[in-house]
Amino acid sequence: MYKEILYSVNDPVATITLNRPEKLNAWTRRMAAEFRHAIYQAESDRAVVGIVVTGAGRAFCAGADMKSLESIRQGHSLQSEYPDVAFTPAEAPPPDFDGSYTWLMAIKKPVVAAINGPVAGMAVPIALACDIRFMAADAPLITAFAERGLIGEWGVAWMLPRLVGVGNALDLLLSSRRLTGEEAAAMGLVQKAVPADEVLAYAVHYIQDLAERCSPASLAILKRQVYEQLTMSLGPSEKEAATLMQTSFRGADFEEGMSSFMEKRQPRFERIGL
Repeated sequence: MYKEILYSVNDPVATITLNRPEKLNAWTRRMAAEFRHAIYQAESDRAVVGIVVTGAGRAFCAGADMKSLESIRQGHSLQSEYPDVAFTPAEAPPPDFDGSYTWLMAIKKPVVAAINGPVAGMAVPIALACDIRFMAADAPLITAFAERGLIGEWGVAWMLPRLVGVGNALDLLLSSRRLTGEEAAAMGLVQKAVPADEVLAYAVHYIQDLAERCSPASLAILKRQVYEQLTMSLGPSEKEAATLMQTSFRGADFEEGMSSFMEKRQPRFERIGL
């Protein structure tokens, strides 16, 4: 079914690989449709605790395919449908997260970007919309928007300052300078920089570790809390947490979490799916 991505599930990890290596996995409308379809497939699969996104070959994603950009320059619309990968989620994202790629933040399972090589242009906000990022230490990252006469696309102007601060965000957007995975990690843009040939394995192990120790239902609620409370003040945020805590006390996962701790064994939490 997929032509521009690869999709596989190896319990507890779903891996989505952008698969246009000869074009440095440049993003197309077809790839966007397949990517969203695969993410929702993974979200609905009870075997999947977390999702890893990576690139085939030596790049993560070089940004928008140049043919697409040329089409826009000539005045053509980007709108295009692919019925074979059409997918309607069972639950629509909240309005604040119903953007072109910010819907990733509303997925109930952790999404980890394994940035194995160069990441540029629109691939940057896509990676930022993932929950966790691991990056090849020597891979370059470049926003590139200012160099193409463009603006901060796809929510990057909202996400980037929250991750690295206003000064760093403006530096990266205004200068379009290249920074390495090591610099990105030092800045807080990615969680860890590792050798290029270890990035995917590191991301997969991260999800495996979550699956062994953590409640998938808790992961979903924690993720929602973090993103939705970014735009809340402290008072409402704390009150919502108190309500959620009371609900969690009555849940099966709290009972299992306490029992496994007292019995000094690995927990056996229920998986979630649709």
